[in-house]
Amino acid sequence: MARHNDQTDPTPSPSSRGATLPEPATGPGRDGLAALLARPARALIALDFDGTLAPIVPDPEKARAHPEAVPALAALAPEVAAVAVITGRPAEVAVHHGGFAGVAGLEHLVVLGHYGAERWDAVSGEVSAPDPHPGVAAVRAALPAVLAGHEDGTWIEDKGHAVAVHTRRAADPQGTFDALRGPLTDLAGRNGLIVEPGRMVLELRPPGMDKGKALRDLAHDLGAEAVLYAGDDLGDLPAYAAVDDLRAKGVPGLLVCSGSEEVTALSKRADLVVNGPQGVVTLLRTLAESIKSATG
Repeated sequence: MARHNDQTDPTPSPSSRGATLPEPATGPGRDGLAALLARPARALIALDFDGTLAPIVPDPEKARAHPEAVPALAALAPEVAAVAVITGRPAEVAVHHGGFAGVAGLEHLVVLGHYGAERWDAVSGEVSAPDPHPGVAAVRAALPAVLAGHEDGTWIEDKGHAVAVHTRRAADPQGTFDALRGPLTDLAGRNGLIVEPGRMVLELRPPGMDKGKALRDLAHDLGAEAVLYAGDDLGDLPAYAAVDDLRAKGVPGLLVCSGSEEVTALSKRADLVVNGPQGVVTLLRTLAESIKSATG
């Protein structure tokens, strides 16, 4: 795990119970955690999926939530206003890979897929979504020609409302990522889309879809009085900015980074860095225990 801002890895061992909550490294983060613990019933817990609740794997179709993630979320969710998973994946895919459907304690879980363009909630078990942007179909058809010469090891993920090109399985993942970024940015621009870079992935998607807007809208709808957001990748930076905006408006917030060596932009801005998905689920479980102890 990358360490920045002199933050210390606060993650207890996986089997620990009754663990002490780690102290955020920043004043705003400490205020956010204090507000969450003081008013859990008015708190929103929002999390990315890949790299935060689920370990990063070479094939995104094989990604699954950490085995302790669902029990930790189910323990925490009844204690807070809402738990939301905000992801670039289609909502139904995140629900399936996360194992979120039909879990006791997660009756009010919300999954915001495609950066908030889709919404799945456990109450109805249904997904609401707009029609795809026409540029996505055009990009999908043009991608094979753009990837000519880079087919070995690259992989196209069709997300319906977006298309992603993965380079993790290439012989030179970073070199291939760098070589494709310009051509894919040009292709996206010609079709009214933007490119969202991530951990060895370049996603071509419509503008105006980001985790920051999704988080702001949900926090507003809930009337949240405290917000925690946990992420691991560049696509989570808009959500970090949304928490900063909420703080400026008087809503305390806690920024958590699921740390990795691949992306350091979040850990440099986070109030609290934990050791990947294992650290995230330990934090969630410890939060649930702390709230129950205080209210019980």
